Amino acid sequence: MTQTSDHHRRMSCSEDHTESVDCTVKPPVFLQIGDTKGDSARSGVCVVDVTLPYGKPINIEKITFKNYYTAYVTVRLLRRKAEKEGSTKWCTALTDLALMDNPHTDGGSQNYFSIHRRQMQVQPDHVESIRLILRQPSSAWRIFSLEDIRLFPHKELAPEKEVSDWLSDLIVVKQPPDLEGLPDPQTVSSSIQQMWALTEVMQANRTTASIGRFDVDGCYDINLLSLT
Repeated sequence: MTQTSDHHRRMSCSEDHTESVDCTVKPPVFLQIGDTKGDSARSGVCVVDVTLPYGKPINIEKITFKNYYTAYVTVRLLRRKAEKEGSTKWCTALTDLALMDNPHTDGGSQNYFSIHRRQMQVQPDHVESIRLILRQPSSAWRIFSLEDIRLFPHKELAPEKEVSDWLSDLIVVKQPPDLEGLPDPQTVSSSIQQMWALTEVMQANRTTASIGRFDVDGCYDINLLSLT
């Protein structure tokens, strides 16, 4: 739980970009002992219900409010069971959280407070309604309540990428093969075709006579030498 002064509250509101959700805060109901027509036997207990729009449960990140002479607060949640449509159940998320330093003094009596998700005893998910049970055991403060009650939704952080995800995002640049120092492919192909044609001619005209040297005007044919 955190508490702030009015000045700090105004500053934090201007810096907080998360918007609170729409909700309805019902008037406080004071519990009385004995004859409800008289006010001399107050129990020091007050109940405030906060309801969300029908069919729009939320996951709560935090609850903020301004105290008005409430000594302790208990938070109960009406949660919808995710696996059962229409099935809801009340559970206690926080019990007797102290809001005042001493119920008989005014320390903390008008401070702003925040109850965060991590402070709650249960996961505040799929919440349809909130019941705040306020207690003030001191007879010094006949009226007590909570003001400016707001609910802020929980937002899941984007999951961190795995190494494999980062690798899949890399752009693969295909490098052309290094052909430096190699003969031209077209020249090699032409030479192979000439060799194949020469072989076909020789097989078609087989003779027992010696072929002799491949020479032209007494000189060896360079192309023939390179192929043998």
